Amino acid sequence: MGRVWILALLLLVSLGAEHAVARARDDVLAGAFRCGVIADSRTWLNCYYGAAQPVRAALGLASVLPAQAQLASAPPAGGTPHDLGIRDAVMGEASHCYTRGDDHAWLNCYYAAVQPLRAVLGLPPAPQAAGAGRIVTDAALAQPPGDWLLGSHRGRKMQMAAYSFDSQGHFTVMLDNGQKWRQMPGDVRKAHWTRPAGDYVVSINRGALGSTNLAVNGQPVLFKVEQVR
Repeated sequence: MGRVWILALLLLVSLGAEHAVARARDDVLAGAFRCGVIADSRTWLNCYYGAAQPVRAALGLASVLPAQAQLASAPPAGGTPHDLGIRDAVMGEASHCYTRGDDHAWLNCYYAAVQPLRAVLGLPPAPQAAGAGRIVTDAALAQPPGDWLLGSHRGRKMQMAAYSFDSQGHFTVMLDNGQKWRQMPGDVRKAHWTRPAGDYVVSINRGALGSTNLAVNGQPVLFKVEQVR
């Protein structure tokens, strides 16, 4: 009789584990579907990656980037997406990943499903999830090019993923590659952004005397910033 109870307990534990796995996958797909309110393709892609956190946590993998997690938890609505056909295809393919029994295989399938959109955006194929670190939509930004003394107008453009202001009106921005930049306290210029973060394109370049400038949407106003992460 005792053996029967042990077998029953093992069965319940097994069913509970399978339910937990299914729940994490369901949470990922539900989060990815919530990203649909985002108009910008690259921001949507970051949200899609952020939605993968429940299964990444179950596997003990590195957490998604903070900017991706923020997008997945509160996707910014606004505008009309121009790539609905590709997004629908991505979500349809991701939904078919349930045929993969192993969590690593399921997560690899989930990431592989979005490759068509990465190709449209001109991004290289993303690494597989098993044993991989966090996935971003572009390579990490190197030190802005240019002369230390005189600076340079050469810069690299990236999509803004989120922004906030402190009590003094100075901003902190998150970029879609996971970097965070903060306005220098001594900079007296004020940003007056009111639209969703995905509407803004950020350009960062080297300023004079080793400083770093940040411009938004090609505007001539340059803000002095420092990299937080």
